[in-house]
Amino acid sequence: MRGITSEFIASAVSHSQYPSGRLPEIALAGRSNVGKSSFINSLLNRKDLARISSKPGKTQTLNFYLIDGNFYFVDLPGYGYAGVSREKKENWGPMIDVYLQKREELRAVIAIVDIRHPPTKQDQEMRAYLKAKGISTITIATKADKIPRGQWKNKLAEAKEILGLNDNEPLCLYSSENGEGIKEVWREIGKLLS
Repeated sequence: MRGITSEFIASAVSHSQYPSGRLPEIALAGRSNVGKSSFINSLLNRKDLARISSKPGKTQTLNFYLIDGNFYFVDLPGYGYAGVSREKKENWGPMIDVYLQKREELRAVIAIVDIRHPPTKQDQEMRAYLKAKGISTITIATKADKIPRGQWKNKLAEAKEILGLNDNEPLCLYSSENGEGIKEVWREIGKLLS
């Protein structure tokens, strides 16, 4: 499976603004500076589908991207960025919570962590939330190109342990720069949608 066509459809802050049509959706969650936009662009072989900003915290809505006319990626606002006002963060919480709990089209969440560092407290909280809600998860350890290949195995084992992932839960290494892991990620997405 590989996304051939992709287009931005909508930014939404409430249920009334979500796309209609009952297509399955896969949400993307992660810290503000973890590289979600780069992940989307590289996975879909696009340069500027998802806007990349030098300043974290720019995604402040639920952004829907239609893939191959068959399903949506839904980019959620990033968490853990200190430069965003408390009021905005407080608004994001309910918006994300309503989407994750009530959106019938949601099939899974791609949870993105940075392979260079142990998963943060916020990463662990997101993991616990998704597990408690029974939401299927693919964990992506991105920025693999930023560390030596010899460290990959230990870093993945560390992330798996900290997040409490079991052997049946996918943990994929990924690099938006060189495409490392792209086939594995698409394979896992295909399993969710089949």
